[in-house]
Parts: sequence; structure tokens; C-alpha cells
Amino acid sequence: AVVSTQSTGTSNLHCLDNEMARPQVSIHGCEDGALISRQLALPAIFKAPIRPDVVHFVHSNIAKNHRQAYAVSKAAGHQTSAESWGTGRAVARIPRVRGGGTHRSGQGAYGNMCRSGRMFAPTKTWRKWHRRVNRKMRRYAICSAVAASALPALLMARGHKVDKVAEVPCVIEAGVESFTKTKQAVTLMKAIGAYDDIEKAKESRKVRTGVGKIRNRRHTMRKGPLVIYKEDCGITQAFRNLPGVTLINVTRLNLLHLAPGGHLGRFCIWTENAFKALGEIYPSNTMPRDMMKNADLTRIINSDEIQRVVRPTKAQRRPAIKKNPLKNINVMVRLNPYAKIAKRAATLALLKRAKARAVAS
Repeated sequence: AVVSTQSTGTSNLHCLDNEMARPQVSIHGCEDGALISRQLALPAIFKAPIRPDVVHFVHSNIAKNHRQAYAVSKAAGHQTSAESWGTGRAVARIPRVRGGGTHRSGQGAYGNMCRSGRMFAPTKTWRKWHRRVNRKMRRYAICSAVAASALPALLMARGHKVDKVAEVPCVIEAGVESFTKTKQAVTLMKAIGAYDDIEKAKESRKVRTGVGKIRNRRHTMRKGPLVIYKEDCGITQAFRNLPGVTLINVTRLNLLHLAPGGHLGRFCIWTENAFKALGEIYPSNTMPRDMMKNADLTRIINSDEIQRVVRPTKAQRRPAIKKNPLKNINVMVRLNPYAKIAKRAATLALLKRAKARAVAS
């Protein structure tokens, strides 16, 4: 049985270990969006372990590789003639502007604490802008992201509207790669129940906060479906104008699109040819393996098999706290049994003296 987005209950991240759990995936027709009789075997990549830590690490590093260098001018803050007045004049030894007859003369210069001074540690263009990530780790992250795209719980947690989608992964007949009109794409998205996610992205378009709005990135918008194809016979032209939709070739899967922001669970729509190609690009013998077949460590430790062979728990004996005998009478009595008698005698003598003083007055 294939996981349906309309089923209730939480999905187990490790149910994919069972090879017979999800053997077949249904295909939507490219004309009316209805499920056709033909089915596809689930590629091995969907049984890969889901590792949010690996995905977040790889995403945060490769996202730095499109940055452009920036730096302040090398001469900024030093385009004036200034020299310190030295000691003995009851002023700070910061360099001061020369001359007279203007407010500027005598003002501090050069320092990062001065008006019109340079910044602290001026930025340089030779900063380490890019990051290298191991190929195996990049491959591991992509496999995890693709596997996570098959879990409705993660898709909904990420904010995608997939309530009306019959099942995920969502696979469409190969003819969709020949679509050239946006009208065809809209009709298909409505038929398979994915248009709600596009509407969500469309309604989320807002003017960016901050100065970025004047730097050619005026608007922000949520992510919609990710359409993955194998051959571009017009499909990019048909889908490119839908709000929030991203198109990508199956041979060039990109983690920045599969897990935007480093968050797993992008809603992916596969063409039939792209879905078949996954098995060739990511064969089962190259998949990353789970570190644990069952990640429920508490259940393993508390199982009868483990508890039968482990040693019984030892009683924890707390170390005795040393107390001051001069302040604690019980400790003093243990050290000197006569201390109790002596203290009582001293108390009685004190009371006797107080009583005699009261009678004399």
C-alpha cells in the first residue's frame, strides 16, 4: 500500500526499511489527472535514512557558494590628514585633523570610534566565501531530502497544501513533459489536487522587509511544488509561470530546491520518466545505510531480551556530608558522649544564675 495524504495518524520515519512496505506507486494521467492502471516500483532512494542534521549541514554550506565578494574601500576613513597631539594636552591620543578655522579641525579621525573614521577590521574581498562539501555527504543529503518528500507528515509540517493529493510521491504520466501551455499545467494541477499549494504561494507574495526591496529582490514568496522532469520537451515553458513552482532536471537534483532553508519535506511532482531514472541514478547498492535499523532506543533498552542479560542497578550511596561538631550537637555527642551532660549542666547553671539575679533585684 502507498502512503496516502488523506490517512490519519503519524508516519513512521523508519517504515521504509521494509522492502514490501511500499512496493508500488500509482501514476496520474496527464490529461485528466486520474489514476491510471499502470504503476511503478518505488525506487531505492525512497528507503534512504532521513537525516535532518546532514541536510542542514550540507545546505548551510553549499548555500554559501553563490555569494559575491564585497568589501569597503581600502581608503575609507583615511582620506584626511590627521596626527595625534601626543600626551600632555589633557586629550585622548587619537589622531586629530590638522588645520584651523573650521569645525573639522581638531576632531578625531581614522579610528573606528570616530565620526567619519574607518570601520573596525575593514572587510576584504579575499575572505573565505565558498565552502567545500564532501561528495558523499552531498549525495547523502540529496537522498535524505528525496526520501523525506514521500512522507505526508513532513510535507504538511513544512506548510504544503497536499490534503487533496491522492498519494505521495506524486507521479504524472510521461506526456506531461510535452506540455507547452500554462493552461494545460493549471488544469493538470487542479485535477491532481496540487493547485491549492500554488494558490498558497501566490497569496504569500509580499514586499520584502528591509533594504533588500531596493536591491532587485523586492518581493518574497513561499515555495510551491517542485516539478522534476527528465526531458524538457516544453514542460519548463508550461510550468515556469505558476507562482512558487520550481522546475529541475532529475539528473541535476539540487538540495537547495529539495530542502529549501535546510528544512525537509518539499512537495515534489515527478514525471514518469524522471521517476524511472531515479533507479538508474541512485541504485540500491549505493544508498546510504541506517546507523540503526530501529531508532527507538528506549524500547530496545527496556526490552525483555536486553533486561534479561544486563546487571541489576546498584544502589546509589550518597556520600556523607561532614558537619561541624561545634555547631551540631548530635555530631558532637557521637564524638564526645559527655558533651550532652556538660551542655545540660551549663544550661541549668545559666538558669540558676538568672533566677538568683531576679530574686536579688
